[in-house]
Amino acid sequence: MPQNALIERLVERLQLRAASFIVTVYGDVVVPRGEVLWMGSLIEICNSVGISENLVRTATSRLVSAGRLEGERIGRRSFYRLANAARTEFAETAHLLYAREATPRRWLVLHTPQITQDAIRRKRMGRLAGDVWLFPDWGLDQESAVPNASMTLEVTAPLTSADSSVAAGMWDLVDLHARYTAMIEIFSPISNEVESGKSLTNADALICRLLLVHVYRSVLLRDPCLPAAVLPSDWLGAEARQLFSSLYVKLSPAADAQIGRALEDVDGPLAVRTAGTDARLRALR
Repeated sequence: MPQNALIERLVERLQLRAASFIVTVYGDVVVPRGEVLWMGSLIEICNSVGISENLVRTATSRLVSAGRLEGERIGRRSFYRLANAARTEFAETAHLLYAREATPRRWLVLHTPQITQDAIRRKRMGRLAGDVWLFPDWGLDQESAVPNASMTLEVTAPLTSADSSVAAGMWDLVDLHARYTAMIEIFSPISNEVESGKSLTNADALICRLLLVHVYRSVLLRDPCLPAAVLPSDWLGAEARQLFSSLYVKLSPAADAQIGRALEDVDGPLAVRTAGTDARLRALR
């Protein structure tokens, strides 16, 4: 468990699910370093946040079955890499997390007589009326059209300041606001501690950064990133992004050093830095 008391309490508070945390590890640590991780390294990093080896192995098997990871055995060691089918999903998430700001490339309106709850959640769709939906397109998904859609239209200015009450009815902005509030409450003390010059061990810095990504990702993937004109005056999305960006950059030197020391792929220790990790930090700065 972490040596820093704030981070230890954070781990206890979050009650992490194995599969979701593994996705965070791959998205933040593994994908920009070649997409492959040794199972022993995955077990070690998950154990540091209280997730047992049995839970890691079970969750990894389920991620393989879901087409998000692929396994490979070399000698007595097992390695898992990102599956081809998951690359678009991981790329879109990375674009949201590590870009300077989260702004959709365009907005789409579609009509469909059949829509799954998974599609509504994944595309952050809001119901305009009946079977007509509005959702952001980030320009990375090659299947922007939802299956069974009978009509898809691009709109450049879907909502204006006069539509704030409409937006509140289409998306659960109250829940999103509460999630952003909780994130800021959780990580502001850690940010203040780092800002004051108190250093974390490399291991604690990596855990803290992973938890930061994990919590922020869970909120951001629910947020349609609406225009500021239709958001409540006390909206905390921009403050949460600033906190994420600042703390992520401050934690990264120690966190990346720990990655190079403790985590391995087929060829040995993971790289401390890559072109991909440097690009993320440049965008966040």
